[in-house]
Amino acid sequence: MTDRIVFAVPGALAQRTGGYLYAQRVVDGLRAMGREVRVAELAGCFPQADEAARAAAEATLATAPPGSVVVIDGLALPAFNRSLVRATERLPVLGFIHHPLALETGLSVGAAARLGAIETALWSRLDGLICASPATAREVLAAGILPGRIAVAEPGVDVPPLDVGAGKERGEGPVRLLCVATITPRKNHQMLVQALARVRSTDWRLDCVGSLDRDPATVASLRRSIDSLGLADRITLHGEQPDAWLARAWQEADLFVLASDHEGYGMVYTEALARGVPIVATNAGATPDTIPASACRLVPPRDVAAFAAVLQAVIGSAEQRQILRAGARQARATLVPWPSAVWRWANALDRLVERAPIGAELARGGWSGAGASEPVRGGPEPVGGGPEPGRGALPAAPGLVPSGARLNSEHAR
Repeated sequence: MTDRIVFAVPGALAQRTGGYLYAQRVVDGLRAMGREVRVAELAGCFPQADEAARAAAEATLATAPPGSVVVIDGLALPAFNRSLVRATERLPVLGFIHHPLALETGLSVGAAARLGAIETALWSRLDGLICASPATAREVLAAGILPGRIAVAEPGVDVPPLDVGAGKERGEGPVRLLCVATITPRKNHQMLVQALARVRSTDWRLDCVGSLDRDPATVASLRRSIDSLGLADRITLHGEQPDAWLARAWQEADLFVLASDHEGYGMVYTEALARGVPIVATNAGATPDTIPASACRLVPPRDVAAFAAVLQAVIGSAEQRQILRAGARQARATLVPWPSAVWRWANALDRLVERAPIGAELARGGWSGAGASEPVRGGPEPVGGGPEPGRGALPAAPGLVPSGARLNSEHAR
């Protein structure tokens, strides 16, 4: 078991995006298991690492205690370009990969190519990679990383009781739409607003919850679009909100909407399912693996017309929303709670560090290849489970560690 871990993240860990929230849960869970975790909050700019970021990365690796394992969040990885080789000669270094950085919206073709080349080269130098979804693992495999150096550990979710009233049709007033996402180009709020402008004849209101500070230019552009389309009285940008406020917003939501260009997992989708709220979204990245078809309507990324058509149908039909709501409630039974998800992440870490012979482990029944096993009381959850056949299953490859998948298996940064 890996007892001493250095967890390197870009900037402060206490940031309210999917990637940081996942990392925080992992750190808290590992500490609760009795493992020693030191968080290195790296200074500088990411992912296009500046000199401050590279210096912080070098210092993190140089000061990592002997016998420890360094885990680098994927967003911070480019900062380690000049220091990683020396470090891997001294101690194990793993990557925690949410999604390939080159898939971020807004990069020029040249910048995406350069970032992709750096990222792929760094992946090949790591001792292992923990991927947040089977979809991300497929991207890593496609880059030529050996299957035995990849583990999949999907995030968990808090599942509240349904009697709190979430996900129930209110039956009067406008249809309440909720979007929870940091306003950045990849989340494509612009497409959502443009689609809603095409269905202005239906009765709806949209509440957007997420940081307004990370990308001021994108926020300013979005505000201009909302005003120019005459939707300022129907769309509210609330910014980041406390958990209690957000819990009330989930309770009042009739439909969750998100028009992302790409998702490496999409923790907010499982949050919607946990509350019985149906979803309209794009089928970008890992989204189809994360949300069961019975709970959602998905359209291609950047297809405004298709998104508008689905919104028109679902907003205009309480019956359709009820069908999707029933699917969301059924999906709750397949969701993995955070304690189990962290056990699986820890097992993925241990397996990659130990470089155990996976074939021998499979022969002992470590992985059945279908479904997700229950945690062993009082001890780590066995590396088990896997994506449901036909729903985002990883390519068959000897040695792949399918740690932490759930029956309906997807930084949301």
